[in-house]
Amino acid sequence: MALDVNILLRELTPFEQLVCEHLCDGMTNVAIAKATAHTEKVIENTVSRVAHAFSIKSNGDVNVRVLLALAYRTHFGDKAFDKLGTACQHLTVGPNGEQICSRHTD
Repeated sequence: MALDVNILLRELTPFEQLVCEHLCDGMTNVAIAKATAHTEKVIENTVSRVAHAFSIKSNGDVNVRVLLALAYRTHFGDKAFDKLGTACQHLTVGPNGEQICSRHTD
């Protein structure tokens, strides 16, 4: 199945970025609503707007939240490995002994 996902058709608002960060952490809409002191409906609408900004369309075969998390991390970088304490498979050791990832940069 080929997907047509454009990387960000417009800039995200700070609130949209916050919602996406929580979404990328695996939080449900209810949990995001509690964490941001908004209603679940506001979060649902925000997720929908951000999916539209990435040209992600819902159909019966696609999980929009998963594609949104992937698109968001692709555009803004992936700090998920830091949060999980899991080493990235792209890490190499730099000249000063530091770990460098060629794909997941700041």
